[in-house]
Amino acid sequence: MNSPAAAFVSDAFDFQAAVQAPFRMQPGLRRLAEGAQQLHPNARACRHLLEKLRALASPTPTALQCAAGYDPQPGLHTLAAHAAAEHPAAFGWDGQMACAHRLGWALCGHELCAIDADPDADVGACLAQLPPHWRLAGLLSLAFAEDFALIDAGTATIPWLAVALPSHWAPEHKVGQHFAQVHAPVADNRVLLVAGDALARLVSAPARWERFVWTITPRPALNAHPALPAAHWQATEADGVATQAWWRTERQTFIPAPGANLAVFTILVDTQPLARAIDTAERAQRLHDAIATMSPAVLQYRHLSAVRDPLLRWLARRAAA
Repeated sequence: MNSPAAAFVSDAFDFQAAVQAPFRMQPGLRRLAEGAQQLHPNARACRHLLEKLRALASPTPTALQCAAGYDPQPGLHTLAAHAAAEHPAAFGWDGQMACAHRLGWALCGHELCAIDADPDADVGACLAQLPPHWRLAGLLSLAFAEDFALIDAGTATIPWLAVALPSHWAPEHKVGQHFAQVHAPVADNRVLLVAGDALARLVSAPARWERFVWTITPRPALNAHPALPAAHWQATEADGVATQAWWRTERQTFIPAPGANLAVFTILVDTQPLARAIDTAERAQRLHDAIATMSPAVLQYRHLSAVRDPLLRWLARRAAA
């Protein structure tokens, strides 16, 4: 993953802000800096686009979920308008027509049309097989590296998702759930659960927010849906574990739609080899201290219990180098 199209994703994750000791499960929201971008356009054949195309290829993709009776149009239109304002060279939106300029496809209503002489054929085939009412969501999902969900501020529920690259959770099991239900499986989750309703109101207000999530995993793929074959740690000694380990991160942001009493939740997933991500002694020390202060419940939830000690040994050596 050495191309410029892939490198921008890693740059979106703020290591200094995200990796703290002692480690605590908490919302960790911070205000977005003025002018900070919330979306990252996909390039043709880039990693995020290719994995999303595979996830959406099924006749009934689990990535696309909507609660019965819910109308996602206000949230979708908010997202499309934001995308066009933030990245006009990559995406266009006039309230009726949506154009993914880099991919060569547009939608007028539900009708799909090519907008250059050489549109991305795989993108066109993917969008054509989606139900018409899902095509705008599909176009936005393929045009950008982020996944999306809608948060209803009034009920603190998540009634709609377009999540092709989930991190060990199933969108089809989360749709329509309250914030507390969504985070119920998370270890040491008391602070998250108590804050649920207040967070839903906060992120739908005019201010913009972001947060960061990270873990270490033996799975290199961006898509970690639990129905996919599991990845297991094979090594037990420090260098072997480090060689197999991937640094998985998420940058999450919120695009408010105050008039609709909702927020668009964006999720930018990235993975890269641990040795590439932890490329300084300072980073190694910060990560060492964070893992060393994880509770047994968090280690088990993140499938790190068996590799905690070899990881700490490898990080300690890297911090001292």
